[in-house]
Amino acid sequence: MGSKRSKSDSPDPDEPNRVGSNFPDEVLEQVLGMVKSHKDRSSVSLVCKDWYEAERWSRRQVFIGNCYSASPEIVTRRFRSIRSVTLKGKPRFSDFNLVPPNWGSDVQPWLEVFASEYPLLEELRLKRMTVTDESLEFLAVSFPGFKALSLLSCDGFSTDGLAAIATHCKNLTELDIQENEIDDKSGGWLSCFLETFTSLEILNFASLNSDVNFDALEKLVRRCKSFKVLKVNKNVTLEQLQRLLTHAPQLLELGTGSFLQELTACQNSQLERAFSSCNNLHTLSGLWEATALYLPALYPACTNLTFLNLSYSALQSWELAKLLAHCPRLRRLWVLDTVEDKGLEAVGSNCPLIEELRVFPSDPYGDDIIHGVTESGFVAVSYGCRRLRYVLYFCRQMTNAAVATVVKNCPDFTHFRLCIMNPGQPDHITNEPMDEGFGAVVKTCTKLQRLAVSGLLTDRTFEYIGEYAKNLERLSVAFAGKSDWGMQCVLNGCPKLKKLEIRDCPFGNAALLSGFEKYESMRSLWMSACKVTMNACRLLASEMPRLNVEVMKDDGNDDDQADKVYVYRSVAGSRRDAPPFVLTF
Repeated sequence: MGSKRSKSDSPDPDEPNRVGSNFPDEVLEQVLGMVKSHKDRSSVSLVCKDWYEAERWSRRQVFIGNCYSASPEIVTRRFRSIRSVTLKGKPRFSDFNLVPPNWGSDVQPWLEVFASEYPLLEELRLKRMTVTDESLEFLAVSFPGFKALSLLSCDGFSTDGLAAIATHCKNLTELDIQENEIDDKSGGWLSCFLETFTSLEILNFASLNSDVNFDALEKLVRRCKSFKVLKVNKNVTLEQLQRLLTHAPQLLELGTGSFLQELTACQNSQLERAFSSCNNLHTLSGLWEATALYLPALYPACTNLTFLNLSYSALQSWELAKLLAHCPRLRRLWVLDTVEDKGLEAVGSNCPLIEELRVFPSDPYGDDIIHGVTESGFVAVSYGCRRLRYVLYFCRQMTNAAVATVVKNCPDFTHFRLCIMNPGQPDHITNEPMDEGFGAVVKTCTKLQRLAVSGLLTDRTFEYIGEYAKNLERLSVAFAGKSDWGMQCVLNGCPKLKKLEIRDCPFGNAALLSGFEKYESMRSLWMSACKVTMNACRLLASEMPRLNVEVMKDDGNDDDQADKVYVYRSVAGSRRDAPPFVLTF
């Protein structure tokens, strides 16, 4: 629906009732077309009626952080010329299997409305949505100019759906498939691209497990001269990778296959030459089962790397140290805890420009505490990487003093996510709660937007958060706190809070009901395995009619206990597709 609006267009019932501006419509729409930030555009729409209308008609992209916060009819009625949609579904804790199967978030109702109202749709980016093969085929045949599909942590589809996309989307430039629950039937879908198809620029199927139709993949890479991003799965061998790089030396991002292959000296030399030709590469990932034997082949391509994702590579500390010595421009690094503290010391020594560090557990459910990273590695990174802004750090032990040192060295954190994997773990030296460590985080890091806390925590931690974390937007809490007072401090003290995620904490009805004035300005609240009752949820819903209050019941639990509570604001009312185990108030 790209037709030009007229003054006689029926007004949107949600539009602001304000005075107009003197700018011509065409000028306003051209200016607003250069405003890309979703937040800025939303703010612009509140200035006056004319600005609201101009923003409404000039917007080409829309972001919907919760597919139940609005209906597709409401979205399409307000925004008439959308080309790109980002849509999120299930709560984040679905990543930890806390949301039951068949919970909802089906994309099909959205696609049916978009087909009628947005026939010129070009991009669709879905996260934690349920997507069937039928939906993917409907998408492929309903939008002739469709160009980009991204599926992240989605479920419900198979490689047959990917085959439909490859067959019918003749202008496709991006196909990005990440961390989905997919029925991985075969790699034959790669052969469904037409022989005349040449437009693909981004292809990511790293998370698929099936064997690859390599002949079809190589022909595709050879035909598409504008490839920028190629991330293959672990079934692509080093020899095959070398052939792909020969066809696409212009790549900006590369995800390799498995390194578990024996190469001849000649093949190794060819691989090294192929990497040497990748002068523009700034992102490298994959590296399954990478070993010291073939890592040197990567070195020529590491000079300009800004992002190195080793989260599938169980590298040892010395292997990481040798690799990082060739990465002087690195700004983002993801590693497994197999690198241990010595590997993190190498990060501090070699990567002064690092802004983001994520350390994942190689064995999150193992009890072996000999291996992994500790507070020593965390501190070593902070001394060498003073530009750190984002950290996700999984460990089995930590101290308050170490956390305080880290934030003293790196006071500009915007994201601080410390995950001590043993629930209720105190400072392992003093045996005190971790309150003062997280207190140091919120006192020192005034730009903090996202915080995840863990370990043995009392209400004191949450008092600190409420008092000092004035820019905090997202807070995740697990196995922590002593009483309702802790959650009350957060709700009353954090003016910018948008998402609050709580699991296995002692917070109960008083904590839940203390957020009456807060929830309408938040995107969502999640509470599971807490002390909330059904009556408290009913009371919250009755007092706040613009909120959706949902309770997911676990089999065999007390009827009065609210096992999992999900609260979110919505302009669409209660959802109509709730399964029997989801009670809506």
